[in-house]
Amino acid sequence: MKFVDLSTTIESGLPSDPVGMIPEIKYKDHKDSIEYMLSFFGTATPEDLPDGLAWALEDVTLTTHAGTHLDAPYHYHPTMNNGERAWTIDEVPLEWCYGDGVVVDFTHKPDGSAATIEDFEKEFERLNYTLKPGDIVLVNTGASKKWRSIEYLSAGCGMGREVTLWLIEQGIHVMGTDAWSWDRPLKIVGKEFDETGDKSIIWEGHFAGIEKAYCHIEKLANLDQVPATGFKFSCFPVKLKAASGGWIRAVAMIDE
Repeated sequence: MKFVDLSTTIESGLPSDPVGMIPEIKYKDHKDSIEYMLSFFGTATPEDLPDGLAWALEDVTLTTHAGTHLDAPYHYHPTMNNGERAWTIDEVPLEWCYGDGVVVDFTHKPDGSAATIEDFEKEFERLNYTLKPGDIVLVNTGASKKWRSIEYLSAGCGMGREVTLWLIEQGIHVMGTDAWSWDRPLKIVGKEFDETGDKSIIWEGHFAGIEKAYCHIEKLANLDQVPATGFKFSCFPVKLKAASGGWIRAVAMIDE
């Protein structure tokens, strides 16, 4: 079996997130931690450690939506399924997080455009594939090619309310994108709102979860390195109490 990592790497200072959401990592190497490590071991001195070196540690400051992550229904709204209390990330069913992966190729769509139901139907027809309940649909927008740059924030097409609800109706509980957001780039939507005053376009893909429960993945990578179908996909989130999302190691598993 071949394993393909579909996750981005969490790094300090990358402009691939907005200001206020950029991860920061403080590294403490084997020399930095000597005094702290020795505090656990009585009268031990650096001479008692291999080569006089201690453990390495890192202090990390980041949001639950940094790096490749799974959004829980609570991220979208306090309620889901038109009135039920929305699940937090520690309540998302684990069965949702493993299944047959399906990659759709929307790299031809312009940045900031909206994918349509017809786009999905044509792609599944091209692939000669019929969705089944429990499939995990991953959208390759091409945005991941701009990871590590500020251009990433406005890259890729996005998914709106109708498309999201349509996928849910096909039995899809988890879907994902290599773009920064499941929705169209927020800066582009914001500009359109200022021009039109149409509040229905605000975060419409996410807000679909108010009507029907679902989860989505953002900031995937390497989707061009896996086949469109015929692989297993896992996206188990870190178990954070009452959180709106959780980091995942997204992995495709392909039989060889």
